[in-house]
Amino acid sequence: MRFNSAVFVPAICRRILFLSSTPSLHYYQPFLLSSFHFHTPTFTRQQTYFSSSKPTFDFGCIRRPEHAISLFHKMIALNPLPSVVDFTKLLVALVKMKQHSVALHLFDRMLERDAPVNHYTLSIVIDCFCLLNRVDFAFAILGSLVKRGYRPDVVIFSTLIKGLFLEGKVAEAEKLFMKLLREKICDLNEVTYLIVINGLCKAGHTLRARDLLMILEKGRCKPNIKAYSTVIDSLCKDRMVDDALQIFSKLAEKGMSADVVTYSSLLHGLCNFCRWKEAKYILNEMVSHKISPDVVTFSILVDAYCKEGLLKDAEDVFRIMRQLNVQPNVITYNALIDGYCLQGQMDKAREVFDSVVVSGLKPDIATYSSLMNGYCKRGHVNEAWHLFLKIPCEGLEHTVVSYSTMMHGLFRVGRFTDGFKLFEEMQARKLAPDIMTCSILLEGLCRARRITEAYSFLHMMEGKGFCPNIVSYSIVIEGLCKDNKLDRAIHLFNELSSKGLQPDIYTFNILISALCQEGEVQEAKDLLMRMEKSGCLPDSVTYNVFVRCFLKRNEPHVAIQLFEEMKRRRFSLDSTTFTMFLDHLQAEGRDGILFNMVKELVPKDI
Repeated sequence: MRFNSAVFVPAICRRILFLSSTPSLHYYQPFLLSSFHFHTPTFTRQQTYFSSSKPTFDFGCIRRPEHAISLFHKMIALNPLPSVVDFTKLLVALVKMKQHSVALHLFDRMLERDAPVNHYTLSIVIDCFCLLNRVDFAFAILGSLVKRGYRPDVVIFSTLIKGLFLEGKVAEAEKLFMKLLREKICDLNEVTYLIVINGLCKAGHTLRARDLLMILEKGRCKPNIKAYSTVIDSLCKDRMVDDALQIFSKLAEKGMSADVVTYSSLLHGLCNFCRWKEAKYILNEMVSHKISPDVVTFSILVDAYCKEGLLKDAEDVFRIMRQLNVQPNVITYNALIDGYCLQGQMDKAREVFDSVVVSGLKPDIATYSSLMNGYCKRGHVNEAWHLFLKIPCEGLEHTVVSYSTMMHGLFRVGRFTDGFKLFEEMQARKLAPDIMTCSILLEGLCRARRITEAYSFLHMMEGKGFCPNIVSYSIVIEGLCKDNKLDRAIHLFNELSSKGLQPDIYTFNILISALCQEGEVQEAKDLLMRMEKSGCLPDSVTYNVFVRCFLKRNEPHVAIQLFEEMKRRRFSLDSTTFTMFLDHLQAEGRDGILFNMVKELVPKDI
């Protein structure tokens, strides 16, 4: 059990506002908690000793909240009471242990006993309230400070701004900062700047953070490299790499030296867009400035190479970092495992998984989920299921991702009952499904031929505030087509624009294929024209669908026209279309022109 701040924080605020009141007033509610025993255990002479003149305390001995509480009771029993410095040190020790509720409880007891407090003590209390997401009480203490003649400094205002950001009150935080900046209420510093810029970036207001950075550059106190790195990192994450590079290119002019964080952020952004040449340039510049890549930098490179299927390069990077005595962390290993899984190299993925434990690290839930996903994609569901059951035994908690991964694997091999049970278990554990989970469930329902339920679940998602994406709708449209409910599929397809969704090539191909199979060739052609007008160009799948359609209708001359167009666009025939073509040749006699043309469109693996 923990201290419940909601029980006593109102009392603290009232006591601060009325410090002259007696503790017997009706608003005071004593605070006790059974998990902590407030009797005083015996401390050794090395822990605490009291001299006859002035008590001295060893606050370094505090390792647990119970130690702080016991020491507090010794202090509060003294007459006269210890100094404000001693009480403040005790609160600082609790804050370092992240025991903010306990610190507030002891502060409440201090007020009850009229223990001395000062400006710094109250700044600690303000910080505790902010970290407990009660910035309203923090402002109440600020008001008390001002009334008692204290002049709040930059530390207190910075803490309040950070508290506002933590509660998601971005506009209020920005407004307070700009007021401080404009009216020069206190001397703002680099820490304050970083709090505001970091808060804006985390809230998704990257461009406002960038613009603010440009404003702050003109002031007397300049932002530091951490502020620039924060904006650069956020721009890269928001896919605005060119803007990030522009800021980076001007750092030298401002007398700034990029650090490993700055370079790593840029590398991550460039690698995500496969801009390998620029990434190599940044890496070379980093090395030339004698900035050693850290584990984050190496992990970014390993992850980027793995996602591109360049496992040899990823292995080289992994080997180099070991040679440089940079120890891989779990994120590095996860990237490598994911890379092997994407290539279907499950033996190597398992080998890396086992080496995580050997290296002294503990696999996290992402490690297990990546390996499970690899097994599921290869159809090795039993191996994935074994890992799924092992997760809680290793002291880890399942996430929506681990459940969704396992559900998807079960549905792929036709174990629908097990998959649906897993979804029910996930809900029972109060894990809210995300859009990916819902799409997986829709796919499972459709594969199980439970189309009506899938259709109902899709609309239930809308009713519960979910916004099904084009993938969700495409799954149901495909399910309806396979269940011979083409009219309902067309109706659902026509509703997409009213829901603010644009069909993608996958959605168009589903419906075009269904229309062709039903012999509705003209409707399929009309849909093709509609697709091209929307800016979605046909792909190899689209052409294969139409080729099969015309071969089935015994219209090889139309197929030849499509073959010629496929050749121009460098599209290939799939195995089904090629087989149909061979059947057509056997039935109608060999057409040399058609045969030679098609040979050029057949992939080497067919």
